[in-house]
Amino acid sequence: MKLALVIMAAGLGSRYGGSKQVDGIGPHGEILMEYSIHDALRAGFGKVVFIIKPEMREMMEARCGYLRRRTTPDGSPVEVEYAFQDFSSIPAFYPIPAERTRPFGTVHALLCAEGTVREPCCVINADDFYGFDAYRQMAQALRRLPEEGRAAMVGYLLKNTASLHGTVTRGLCAGREGILESVRETRNIQLYPDGSLRDLGTGRDLDPDAVVSMNFWGFMPSIFSVLRRDFEDFLRAAGDDLRAERLLPEMVDEQLRRGALEVSLLSSAGQWFGMTYREDREAVAQALLRLHESGEYPRSLRD
Repeated sequence: MKLALVIMAAGLGSRYGGSKQVDGIGPHGEILMEYSIHDALRAGFGKVVFIIKPEMREMMEARCGYLRRRTTPDGSPVEVEYAFQDFSSIPAFYPIPAERTRPFGTVHALLCAEGTVREPCCVINADDFYGFDAYRQMAQALRRLPEEGRAAMVGYLLKNTASLHGTVTRGLCAGREGILESVRETRNIQLYPDGSLRDLGTGRDLDPDAVVSMNFWGFMPSIFSVLRRDFEDFLRAAGDDLRAERLLPEMVDEQLRRGALEVSLLSSAGQWFGMTYREDREAVAQALLRLHESGEYPRSLRD
């Protein structure tokens, strides 16, 4: 069974202050998504789909074109496809405000890949490092999922996903016996030097060991009909709000409340890190260097 890795790479990266998706942060200029691809391929994935802005195509080919020469563990060539997130895929009934420039969120991003994803898929952020164990677990889960009504998610501990350099948005999860019960998208989470965390929107202290979604989802192709209905409902409610966006955790939570989707909640033993703010960069670069030096990754991911 072929498995697809779907990488959402069209985001603006506004808080980071630049295009963090293509910031060469590894010891030999590797970008974070190259680690995701390396780990996914060795976990058994055989296809990579990049969701990008149309103007990113040439740059992505220059960065990751070598993947077309790679093979999977069983010797099959790695399949590479592109999907484009732009306003051309917005339903005709919705009048896009003239001042709108930002994307419509991760539900729209994944929906843009409908024409390229025909197999079970793992959906990730381009600018996060998830670790090999997450891909290993997800590959196993995807091979067991029925065609409809089921999904999977790898969760991480909140304390390991926040930044001292500013607030973050995380999907706070509740689950029982390996099943996700809810995911509440929470903005303005602040980590403090003593390790405490607070939801600045409500002033509520948060459990550092709470499980959060970092957009590491496993879906069957049947999810696209769900995404389409959800996104159209969102647009009808959004009106002319220039900042409105629909996020995957919000969509999943809605389906959970309706009883329309059951999501396996997986926990990774590996480490997560990412770059929400430019000040996070040095710590991530050092962590990647240590992983190369320990032998977790080869000298260069492109060799």
